[in-house]
Amino acid sequence: MAFKIKKDDIKRFRADYDNRRDSHVIENTVTKNGVRNASFNWHSIQDNDPHFSIDLKTGDVADQKQSGRCWMFAALNTMRHEMQQKYNLPDDFELSQSYQFFWDKFEKANYFYENVLKTAHKATDSRKVAWLMAEPQNDGGQWDMLCALIEKYGVMPKSAMPESFNSNNSRGIDSVLNNKLRHDAVILRKMVNEDHASQDELDAKRTTMLNEVYRMLAYAFGEPSTHFDFEYRTKKDNEYHRDANLTPREFFKKYIGWNLNDYVSIIQAPTADKKYHKTYTIDMLGNVVGGRQIKHLNLPMDEFKDLAIKQLKHGESVWFGSDVVQYSETKLGIMALNTYDYNALFDMDLDMTKADALDYGQSMMDHAMVLTGVDIVDGKPTKWKVENSWGNKVGHKGYFVMSDDWMDKYCYQIVINKKYLSDKQRKVQAQDPIVLKPWDPMGTLA
Repeated sequence: MAFKIKKDDIKRFRADYDNRRDSHVIENTVTKNGVRNASFNWHSIQDNDPHFSIDLKTGDVADQKQSGRCWMFAALNTMRHEMQQKYNLPDDFELSQSYQFFWDKFEKANYFYENVLKTAHKATDSRKVAWLMAEPQNDGGQWDMLCALIEKYGVMPKSAMPESFNSNNSRGIDSVLNNKLRHDAVILRKMVNEDHASQDELDAKRTTMLNEVYRMLAYAFGEPSTHFDFEYRTKKDNEYHRDANLTPREFFKKYIGWNLNDYVSIIQAPTADKKYHKTYTIDMLGNVVGGRQIKHLNLPMDEFKDLAIKQLKHGESVWFGSDVVQYSETKLGIMALNTYDYNALFDMDLDMTKADALDYGQSMMDHAMVLTGVDIVDGKPTKWKVENSWGNKVGHKGYFVMSDDWMDKYCYQIVINKKYLSDKQRKVQAQDPIVLKPWDPMGTLA
C-alpha cells in the first residue's frame, strides 16, 4: 500500500521543528548565508596548513577556463614538470591543451560513429543507445585517452597552438557538435536498417561526415600546424634556444621522451562488483578507434596511496582523479572531510561508505588534478599537495591541500609508472581486463 503524507504528519513535523531551541537561529543563518557557508568549519583551515615534507618543484598553475579539459591539463602538467627541470624552462611554460582538444573532439566523433554502427540494430530506447545519444561527446576524458592521442598526434608547446575563444569556452562548440553527431546518427542508422547499405557506402558517408567535423573544429580552435619552431629562454641564465621545423611527434620524442606504456591507471573502487587485484575496462568508452584501451587495476587504499608516495619520493608528480565537489572549499584551496559539517548543521547522519556512494550515484570521479607533494608524519601521510588547473586566484596560488581522509573517501584514480609496482601488482596489471557496463562509475570522464 502506498505511503501518503497526512496532515497530522505535517503537524508533528512542525511541532518537532518548533520544539528545537536552535531551529529559528539556524533557519536565519542558512537562509541568509547558504548551506555551505553556514556549515563551514573554521578549524579546517588550521588542520590543512599548506606545508609538506615532500614538495616537488613545479611551475605556475594553468587555467582550463570554462572548459572540461582537466584531464588534459593534469596529464600535460605531469609532463611539463619534468621538462621544466630538465631544460630550465620558465615557470609559465605550458604544453598546448588546445592541440589535444582539437584532436580529441575529432577522434571522439569517429568513435561515436563506430558505436552508432555497432548498436544500429538496437532500438533507440535501449539503454545502450539512449546512453550513447545522451551525450555523443563532451570535454572529459581519462589518462589512457590522452595517451592514445599523444601516440597518434604527438604534443606541441602552447606557443605553437595557443588558446582560442572556443577552447576556453567550450559550451558553444560542444552543443553544435553534439547536434551534428546526433544528426549523423539518424543517417547512419537509416543506412543500416532501411537502406541495407554496404560497408563501402557506410565508410564513404562516414568520411564525408568526418570531413565536416574537421572543418567545424578548425573554425572553432584553429587548424593545428603540422610543423613548428620551439623557441624559449632558460629561466636561470636567460639563454635563447630555437629548434626549427619540428613535428608534434618529434617534439614529444625529443623533449618528453616518455614510454607511455610504462604509465598505468590504478583505481580505488571498493564496490562488491569489482574485486581487488583485478583489471577492468569500460564498454564503449574511448576516443581513438583502434587506439589505446582504457584499463584500470583496482587496488586497496593502502596499496593505492603507497604507490603515489613512492612516485612522489622519486620526484615524479602523479595524475589523479577524484570527486572534487565533495567537501571542497575552492577559494581557500581545501579538500577535507571536516570542511563542512552538514551532519551537525541539520542534526542528522548523512554519511555513506565509499562503496555505497559509488553504487547509489552520490559520488563519482569528476575532476583530474596532479599530486605534487605529501606530508609524511610518523611514516604516514596526513595531507597531500594538489596542483589544480583553475588558475592562480584560488587556493594557494592555484594549489590545494587535500587531507588524507578526503583522499580515502573521494579519490578514485591515480596514474603510476609500472616500475613502482610490486611484482604481484605488475603481474595482475598485465591481466586481460573485465568489461564493465558503459554507465559504470569507473567510466566517468574527468
